[in-house]
Amino acid sequence: MDRHKSLLCALRGEAVWPPPIWLMRQAGRYLPEYRAVRAQAGDFIALCTTPALAAEVTLQPVRRFGFDAAILFSDILMLPWALGHHVAYREGEGPVLPPLRDRAAVEALDSTRLLAAIEPILETVRRAGEHLGAEQPGAALIGFAGAPFTVACYMVEGAGSKDFAATRMMAYRDPGLFTQLIDRLADATVLYLEAQIEAGAEAVMLFDTWAGLLSPIQFRQYVIGPTCTIVWRLKQRFRSVPVIGFPRLAGQLIGEYAAVTKVDAVAMDTAMDPALVRAIVPLATALQGNLDPMALVAGGAALTEEASHLLGVVRGHPFIFNLGHGIVPQTPPEHVAELVRLVRAA
Repeated sequence: MDRHKSLLCALRGEAVWPPPIWLMRQAGRYLPEYRAVRAQAGDFIALCTTPALAAEVTLQPVRRFGFDAAILFSDILMLPWALGHHVAYREGEGPVLPPLRDRAAVEALDSTRLLAAIEPILETVRRAGEHLGAEQPGAALIGFAGAPFTVACYMVEGAGSKDFAATRMMAYRDPGLFTQLIDRLADATVLYLEAQIEAGAEAVMLFDTWAGLLSPIQFRQYVIGPTCTIVWRLKQRFRSVPVIGFPRLAGQLIGEYAAVTKVDAVAMDTAMDPALVRAIVPLATALQGNLDPMALVAGGAALTEEASHLLGVVRGHPFIFNLGHGIVPQTPPEHVAELVRLVRAA
């Protein structure tokens, strides 16, 4: 264990205090330096696949705020892109993909091209790790991927959605086809995360943003099941590399998710009560979260109250301070700096 990196200590079961802090979407549009690089890149995929630029935006928030971790700047849909499934990002619309609705489309996903396609992303990991080691030696580097169900949501639907109805209907009406898609994505996710670890990621995170859309039966089948596979296979090769799982909106099923998948940490969404989560996850499982991003926008007394309450609830348990979802673009950077001060003064 790197005793100089508080995030890794927390992920391995140590109740570090004050806790390490990083924030989901900490590299993003709320930062003027990010907007400058984004304009330079032009296309979003070009930004994700230009290592010099992607490494720069990965490091920007750590330089500015002194976070205890940097997370690879990329996107969960770079995985289907690497498998040969077309992905485009349209201004004001978000991601657009050809809707995947049949077996031929699933079988067309080409894992043989994945490692070559993601090489620019791996180079970003290498560059970010080198610069982080030189500039912020106490900060860890996190790699990530979307979990299979959430990635499948965008692939089947063809875009973002409030309810991903087409995806959920496929899971009910053609479970064989949907399971085939989930299995393909799980296999590819293992390859993707293994490659990130080999390139220098010190921990990895699985984002299952839409897990809470599923019934308990399907949650167990399409969220817990694939996550178990991914974590088990990663641990066969990289036993000491921690895995953070984020089953957003899982509710009370987060306890089962943590116990069965054996992730090293669970990230809590904004609606979860950390006191209840602490009581239902295994003792060794670290918690991450779960400040409301809107409290960060509000700042002032509201931010102090929410952050202080969260810190009081989790003290004595392995914990990583974060948000319950990503930073929103209207967040004032000075509020982020104030949050870091609050956490460090706990």
